[in-house]
Amino acid sequence: MGRRYAGIAFIFFSLFNWGCSSQKHMLQEKILLPDYPSASGIDYRDQAVYIIGDDANNLLILDSSLQTKDSISLFHFAEKRIPKKLKPDLEAMTLLDDGNILLTGSGSSFPTRSIAWLINPKTKIKDSIRLDTFYQRITLQGIQELNIEGIAAYPGGFILANRGSKGYPKNHLIFTRRNFWKRQTNVEISSMLAGANTDSSQFSGISGITYASKQDALILTISTEDTRNNMDDGAIGTSYLWIIRNISSKKNWKAVNPDIIINLDQLDPKFIGQKIESVCILKETSSRYYLLLAADNDNGSSTLFKMVVSK
Repeated sequence: MGRRYAGIAFIFFSLFNWGCSSQKHMLQEKILLPDYPSASGIDYRDQAVYIIGDDANNLLILDSSLQTKDSISLFHFAEKRIPKKLKPDLEAMTLLDDGNILLTGSGSSFPTRSIAWLINPKTKIKDSIRLDTFYQRITLQGIQELNIEGIAAYPGGFILANRGSKGYPKNHLIFTRRNFWKRQTNVEISSMLAGANTDSSQFSGISGITYASKQDALILTISTEDTRNNMDDGAIGTSYLWIIRNISSKKNWKAVNPDIIINLDQLDPKFIGQKIESVCILKETSSRYYLLLAADNDNGSSTLFKMVVSK
């Protein structure tokens, strides 16, 4: 009898372990930031999470427990949310090798949204940069609507993500060199189409990117929004996570499709109604990504999602 029960127990635990390992991707935690508006860019380094809202007055800094640690003031508007016609639309963020933070505006409106910031998070010294020339050169790549939603540093320089709309249903990845803001007139620029529209009723556009060094992969957030241009918000639909492997070797391609597509609404109902805007890597192992996603729901608050994704 002892051997029989031992055999049954072995089978049970084997099935249990198989069931757990078969769940490749999992949401771990949902965190509301009720007082910080419109999270659009996010990154992580040295136990600190940095968040920028596209109409926020300040850069938010969280500790490793996702509790508010500090902030850095960028603008001084009286309102909690900068008025739409005046907002710089800081949509993209990446951390540089020297520890500085690079924030970029969307470029969807000149000159208001063609600004960037270089910020030292330790000293809080910050410099604003005009990107007019660089952004105008991007439009010469055949990109008819400029709407930079993501930026990521990678070994070859930087990758920027340009989001399309229902009126211009094309997503682009843009490749350029390091310190592009210092040599805007002649720095190398190339672009490729990225992915296909996965929702026939609404447009699925790139909303954020981050680079994973161990797999040379680009991780992208994709949000679905019912809008016909690069300026307006629309009804929120399904959000996705895309992964493109070996991105460095594909930089000269004309177009690229994701190797992995994760429908976040199907993964967990907590994602339903959330407009996922950006992603950063908390940890990368040989088999998994530990990610932090940010959502802007156009209501003056922001939401974070911790999740695990198998490679």
